[in-house]
Amino acid sequence: MSGGYLALLAARVGETGTALCLGLDPDPAALPHGYPRTVDGVERFAQLLLDVAAPHAAAVKPNLAFYEAFGSAGLAALERLRSRVPSGIPVILDAKRADIGTTAARQAVALFDALGAHAVTANPYLGADALEPLLDRADRFLYVLCRTSNPGAAELQDLAVATTHGDATEPLFLHVARRAAAWSRRDATVGLVVGATAPAELARVREAVPELPFLVPGVGAQGGEEGPVLVSGPAGSGPFSELPGGGLLVNVGRAIASAAVGADDPAAAVATAAEGWSRRLRVLA
Repeated sequence: MSGGYLALLAARVGETGTALCLGLDPDPAALPHGYPRTVDGVERFAQLLLDVAAPHAAAVKPNLAFYEAFGSAGLAALERLRSRVPSGIPVILDAKRADIGTTAARQAVALFDALGAHAVTANPYLGADALEPLLDRADRFLYVLCRTSNPGAAELQDLAVATTHGDATEPLFLHVARRAAAWSRRDATVGLVVGATAPAELARVREAVPELPFLVPGVGAQGGEEGPVLVSGPAGSGPFSELPGGGLLVNVGRAIASAAVGADDPAAAVATAAEGWSRRLRVLA
């Protein structure tokens, strides 16, 4: 099992008792009063989120797009935010990368080395060879997009594809889950992104691959419910099932950040929201 990321995650979940993953993706159009819709405003608000909400979370997940949109200034802001994360908190970079081998190799350097990610998200559409440079880092971790939380996810992810295990066909997202499980057998550095907005599909993925850890977006602002996630989200077998909370992480971003909008004390409002979500997503007694 991956000693770096998974050991860090296990220790953090054991400390906090929650599956909460704090999304750090401030939308310039939704910043609270006093924060300009600039890279400075985004960075300042992200710092506030990190300082007052991260103590209640098991991990933090910056979405690169919200920083890349500002060019080099945005990436510099992200680097400063990364250096601000306490050493005991895992950092997942939501990058959704993967490309031909030489490009993916440089992506691995950028994400893991330059930006210091413990884990990243990636797209499986190009196949295993496009993920190899990310998979090869045994001290890091890869969350593969499986059944996502966006409204149009079914357009491709629900397509019926042929199987090799009995049923004539299955949805593409289940095929991706099984392939990811096969990729993970080498050194256990693979998990799945499965959205809370499709609880029936989440349950089917868990049944198909009981051993993989899940990163679950879609709870909160997107309308997903935490109840089904806490039932089907934790790994049910294999080494990940032995981790606190079964390796489950549930991302909440906008539902915490939006608490600051209109609040007399944005920091206190964010802290209260984060503490509430931490309790709702408890995985340890």
